Amino acid sequence: MARTAAKSPVALTVRPSAPPLLALIGAMGYAEGRFAHSAELALPTGAAQLLVNLDVDALSSSPLGRGADRRTRGAAVHGPFSEPAVIDPAQQRAVLWVAFRPAGAYPFLAAPVSAVRDELVGLDELWGTDGAVLRERLLEAVSAGGPRAGLRELETALLGRAEHPLEPDPAVRLAAALLDRGTPVGEVADRLGWTARRLTRSCTEQLGLPPKRYARIRRFQRLLRRVNAGGGPPDWAVLAADCGYHDQAHLIHEFRALAGITPTAYAPRSPLERNHVPLDG
Repeated sequence: MARTAAKSPVALTVRPSAPPLLALIGAMGYAEGRFAHSAELALPTGAAQLLVNLDVDALSSSPLGRGADRRTRGAAVHGPFSEPAVIDPAQQRAVLWVAFRPAGAYPFLAAPVSAVRDELVGLDELWGTDGAVLRERLLEAVSAGGPRAGLRELETALLGRAEHPLEPDPAVRLAAALLDRGTPVGEVADRLGWTARRLTRSCTEQLGLPPKRYARIRRFQRLLRRVNAGGGPPDWAVLAADCGYHDQAHLIHEFRALAGITPTAYAPRSPLERNHVPLDG
């Protein structure tokens, strides 16, 4: 592993301007850059993303160490994934992106979010003709008015493609918030007055992940936030206790399962890009 900096990156991150999208989308933006490394790990976050590659009409990702490449045209949804993936940083030379909130992708899919879990699915497969032409619409918008114009056009497309009401299930959103804070799954079900089966069904359908899997990934993300907060080399034993792991051995086991590398090999692209880890070789 080697830490490799981006060369002259450009980034724009905004919140949606359309009020109906605020509860569904955490952030959206535009990024471009040239990177010295030829591959990087993308670490699981538990959330879905929409990606549009404006440089070339292609996107791909590969499960780390197994399985076939996932390949689509240049506009796709990356479902919530529960394992690390290898991606090509060349596909980030010019990209528009949307980061959905928990359950935020659900209104835009005809199937449960679990149908795109651990998958990269082209918008032409999900939205038919509308998805097939979206990239061209966005290219025209960016060419005429810059990245902000492209993001406005992307919002318009999302508003026109809702398959369900643009209002997330408040119970599922509460479940996600509680799991994100480390609340035990059984306690979450009790708080909602649900059975464990109903909690699992609702989370799988709208979050894309069963509650225990979602909780593991969000605990991992809490750990990465702490690691990248600065303050010197990580004390893994302290972090294990603070982030809800049984002990340091448990933390290491979970880190390897969700990142594909050991904690000491973890060297992200930058503290703000903690889920992108350049690969050397």
